[in-house]
Order: sequence, then C-alpha cells, then structure tokens
Amino acid sequence: MSTVASYDVIVVGAGSMGMSAGYYLARKGLRTLLIDAYDPPHREGSHHGEPRLIRHAYSGDPVYTELAVRAHRLWNEVEELTGTRLLEPSGVLNLADRGLHSYKQRIAQAEALGVRTEWLDAAEIRARWPELTIPDSFEAMVEPDAGYLYSERCVEAYRKLALAQGAELLTYSIVRKVKVHSGEGGGVTVYTADDKFHAGAVLLTAGAWFSTLAPFVDLPIRAVRKVVGWFETTGSGFDAGRFPGFTLGTPEGGYYGFPSIGGAGLKIGRHDGGVPWAPGETLAPFGSHPEDEGDLRRVLSAYMPGAAGRLKQGVACKYELTPDEDFIIDRHPEHAQVWVAGGFSGHGFKFASVVGEILADFIVDGKAGYSLRPFALDRFVQPARSGD
Repeated sequence: MSTVASYDVIVVGAGSMGMSAGYYLARKGLRTLLIDAYDPPHREGSHHGEPRLIRHAYSGDPVYTELAVRAHRLWNEVEELTGTRLLEPSGVLNLADRGLHSYKQRIAQAEALGVRTEWLDAAEIRARWPELTIPDSFEAMVEPDAGYLYSERCVEAYRKLALAQGAELLTYSIVRKVKVHSGEGGGVTVYTADDKFHAGAVLLTAGAWFSTLAPFVDLPIRAVRKVVGWFETTGSGFDAGRFPGFTLGTPEGGYYGFPSIGGAGLKIGRHDGGVPWAPGETLAPFGSHPEDEGDLRRVLSAYMPGAAGRLKQGVACKYELTPDEDFIIDRHPEHAQVWVAGGFSGHGFKFASVVGEILADFIVDGKAGYSLRPFALDRFVQPARSGD
C-alpha cells in the first residue's frame, strides 16, 4: 500500500451530491479528491433511470422550498456552463385525494416564498387533462415553473465541471476505512484496497452504502429496493410537451411520474413501500416480485387508463431512507473534520446542486447560508429521561 499526496478534502461517494460538492469545493480553490466504487454516472446508485422531478412547493419545513428555488437556479447555471440541457420546465401536477392530503397549507407557504402555484378541483383537473379519470374527492396543486431533470446528464455535467476546476476522481475504488487523527491539524486518512489518502477534511456522501462505513459513522439510514416502469400510451395526451411531470397521492399509495419523452412511454414509480436491500446483496431485477409491475399498472388503470398499455421497460433502483424522510446534512458527532450528507429518501436528487453548494460553504466557511436544523443528526437522539 502506497501513500498518495495529501488533499484539502476527500469526498467519499461521487454520485449526485458528492459530485456536486466536489465541483463547488474545487471552485473554492480546495484540492479535492472524489472517490467512487464505480464510474459515475452509473446504474449502481440512486441517480440512474432518468428523469427526476424538480418541484418547489414543498411540505414540511419552509427551508425545502427555499432550497428548491436555489437548486433550480443552480441547475440553470450548470446548463449555461456546460452547454447541456439538464432541466425541462414541463410544470408539475400534484394530485391527491383530499381524504389523504390537502394542498391548501402548502400553497400558502409557497406563495409566501414567492413560488407560483394554482389550486384545482376535480372538475377543473379533468377539463384540463381529460386523460385523467379521477374521482370528485381529488384536488390538485399545479406548479407551472417546475419540471424534471435528466439525472445522468446532471451528474456528468458536475463531473465535467469538477475536473475542469482541478478536482481528481478515483473510480472503481471502495473505501474500506476512514481514520481521524487526533490533535490540531491531524486530518483524516481514507483507506481503499490499494492506497491510503490524507486530507484535512472528509465528506461522506455514500448513499445507500452508508452502512459499509459503520461503526465509524452510524446513520439511521435504511436502503430499500424500488422500481419504476415505462408504459405504452394511447394517443398523444401523455406526450412530453403536453403532459406535465406529476405526483399522485391515492388510497393505493403514493406515486410519481413523467410524460412519455421521445416515445419512451409514461414513466411511473411508487414512493412508499419497497423491499429492504443491503450492500453486497444482489439487487433483484424488475419483475422479480409480482408487485413490481402490478402496483404500477393498478394505479395507471384506475387514474390514467390511456397510459396503462404494454410495459416497455422496467428498472430496479435504490432509496436511502431516514426514519422521518428528511435529509441528513451535518458534521460527524465526534469528529469536526468529518461531514456527512445522506438519507435523501427518494426526493433528494432535485436538491443535489444546492446541497453541493451548501456542503462546500459549510466545509470552507463554517456556515451554510440556510437553516440546516431540520437535517441535524441530533434529531435522532432521544433525550435522557429524568428519574422519578
């Protein structure tokens, strides 16, 4: 094992978040090394099988909406820098049964932050999109300025920018161990099978592989297998340019999807559920479980029958879920020179641009520019109980 020259920061995991952070770190002048177990963009993480929705009017803490707006601007900036089309402003149609969810509060919160939305009742939804067969109990929130991202292009664009800024990328290298050195300026050593690398700081963005870094970092993240499918449509009503990206909250579960892009078929996935997966296990291909196609076809037949045609393609991928489905963006609880970002819970890709920017600011300047309190690790620590 040889010792490689030192770096300012090492990024472990060069997927969407890690690659973005690598660019913004290198742009700040830090000597940056990115390490990935594969060659990003690739099919082993959570960024393949494009596209991905980018929405602005978020539920939960208002910081999500602030971050989504900033993320959108950064994606546009990356488009200009690379000359690559990354974002399609298709609009996003959010549909839900009122018995499960109402958009009124989310709309009020979004408008307070300057995000445009429109509320529709079931009759108005059917009039605008006659392809939908939704009952009267449904309502919608339309986000006209939202859309979808081409995920693999996005990772490739950030890779191009990071390398142009002087960052180095080590592919097909699995990190075996991270060791923190005590004392002022001690730094961190990262070990792979063949080498060891020293840096002043390390950023861990290991996605669904965070469990391989335990016990050095032990995050409450569970990985699950998820599937998406592309289905043949009738007519042109579900084609890109006519039909928006969408979310769909139903008694059958929560779904999301995209119009048929270039004749690929309408893409749909289920957000809830999933089969547990652990690093080292074979990821069962699409169709290994009857619900892979069954769940998707069932909801299409009920609400979008014109998109319930032949299955054209199915893909299995991974979610990395926290217990509350909020992200983790924080310092290691014991080591100030170690940062962690993970648990993006199936809705994080759209934020990859701004998360990378935040991490670079956090590491270099000690502040992020946004409230990261909702993403703090200590929210999972139970307070000590007082005695009787």
